[in-house]
Amino acid sequence: MAVGLYGGSFNPVHAGHLHVARTALRRLGLDRVVWLVSPQNPLKPSAGTADLDARVAETRRSAHGPSMIVSDIERRIGTRYTLDTVRWLKARFPGVRFVWIMGADSLAGFHHWRGWADLAKEVPVVVISRPGAATRSRFSPVARRFAGSRLAPGAAGTLAARTPPAWIYLPAPFHAVSSTALRDSRLNKPTFRAMETIA
Repeated sequence: MAVGLYGGSFNPVHAGHLHVARTALRRLGLDRVVWLVSPQNPLKPSAGTADLDARVAETRRSAHGPSMIVSDIERRIGTRYTLDTVRWLKARFPGVRFVWIMGADSLAGFHHWRGWADLAKEVPVVVISRPGAATRSRFSPVARRFAGSRLAPGAAGTLAARTPPAWIYLPAPFHAVSSTALRDSRLNKPTFRAMETIA
């Protein structure tokens, strides 16, 4: 079973997030995408972050369908950092091939994440293009550090089976909407059933 892990605050969830998740699901041939709704992004201030239950509920309304699982697992297992979450999931589901999903805007700042180099060695990573981030992400510290592990877009279907570090950048039609803009406008298989337990 190949499962994409898509983490974020989703504050709020929007069409750009769905675009990233659906692109990864289709292009990588994933069985599931698990949306990991973060209790609180350590790199962002808590002020302005909506209540976790509200964000989970809104994400579930948007990311519906049998291939999409929305989870607050980080709250339940007490993790704050992606590296810890990924390691927990790998230990809990040893038969699942996980892939980390992110938009290109996240890759540009990935080197600020705690244990980012270790995370890149834990799971393959797929990066979906996002408006305004193509240049910054392709020349980011992470892209330079793991340049030798980058795959061509044509190899997307094999990414989940690759031994990390392995990553791929997938060009895709742009969705310009962002959570920041939406907040501003508001103010102004056998393992299939087991995987459902993290929802």
